[in-house]
Amino acid sequence: MKQEVLFLLLNDYADWEGAFLSISLNAGVLPGNEVKYISKTVAPTLDEVRSIGGFRTMPDYSFQTMPADYAALVLIGGMQWQSPESELVVPIVQDALQRGKIVGAICNASAFMGAHGFLNNVKHTSNTLPYLKQFAGSAYTNEAGYQEKQAVSDKNIVTANGTGHLEFTRELLLLLNADTPERIDAAYDYYKNGFVR
Repeated sequence: MKQEVLFLLLNDYADWEGAFLSISLNAGVLPGNEVKYISKTVAPTLDEVRSIGGFRTMPDYSFQTMPADYAALVLIGGMQWQSPESELVVPIVQDALQRGKIVGAICNASAFMGAHGFLNNVKHTSNTLPYLKQFAGSAYTNEAGYQEKQAVSDKNIVTANGTGHLEFTRELLLLLNADTPERIDAAYDYYKNGFVR
């Protein structure tokens, strides 16, 4: 049975930031390879959420109906990570981390993670250190753990900046053991550079 990876979406989510990851999970890292996961969406309610690009998504789960058993929680960036609605995500992330789940956060979602202390004990990245410090505020105390990279994986947390969606995909696929490292790297090369090995 395939394990679920939950993509958490708020209104005005960045539709491109989870696209390559969801493709790789649903269809396999490379065509014809084993598929171990299935992508599902979670939103505050079962009402549709709209992306920055205007796509409308009907969530599979609300915050109240999402399953307890899943492989990873992926927070997709967007324009609402400082809204009151985003505060509802805090206990979801706390529960995920306490239970040893993988948590990914890209772009503004990485700043949300910093603003709630989730990055204080891991190496991480975001949309530059000044940006993270500005938006995370005093709850963020791990400037030494910041790395100026597209994506960073440490323990069970993967963070990425807003242009690091392919690196974010690669790091999460590796952490999930979605395929061999060689195939994951080959898929990354294909999407990044058009190389087929």
